[in-house]
Amino acid sequence: MFFSGFALQDEASFFLPYLKTGSYNVAGFSYGATKAFEAVQSTPSRIDLLQLFSPAFFQEADERYIRIQLRGYQKNAEAYEEMFMQNIFKPHVQQKVTKAKHTLEDLQRLLKYRWSPDTLQALCDRGVKIEVYLGSEDQITDVQAAYAFFKPYATVTLIKGANHFLLGA
Repeated sequence: MFFSGFALQDEASFFLPYLKTGSYNVAGFSYGATKAFEAVQSTPSRIDLLQLFSPAFFQEADERYIRIQLRGYQKNAEAYEEMFMQNIFKPHVQQKVTKAKHTLEDLQRLLKYRWSPDTLQALCDRGVKIEVYLGSEDQITDVQAAYAFFKPYATVTLIKGANHFLLGA
């Protein structure tokens, strides 16, 4: 099962070099990584692998940054989406993606999401292997903070030269 990022759908093909498919594997990209994480934590079913591709990580973002993002979206959602699409591919060439409907509430959840160390540890204790993939040139999240945060619970792969979509390495 794959969970898509904010304002996106059907982008799993971007992650084929890393994506491990299987009946007991769950994956997500960016905002979709938070959804994948929540799905795994809430299911009593067997899950062997949770893959988080450029997980949305704004735990270090201050309230001012979040307010600016939300105001920009409220002022002009279409312009906000276009800038977002450009930024997820920076510093490399923007690729064609399939867009999905999104709301202000989706963006609020994305920006205010807080990963739980206790839940990550509980998944590890349950036998779920966690893999996190980060691009060193990601213009969306704080890569170093995300790396440090996930390292105690996951195998974290930092891809040199890659953007939020893990492209360009």
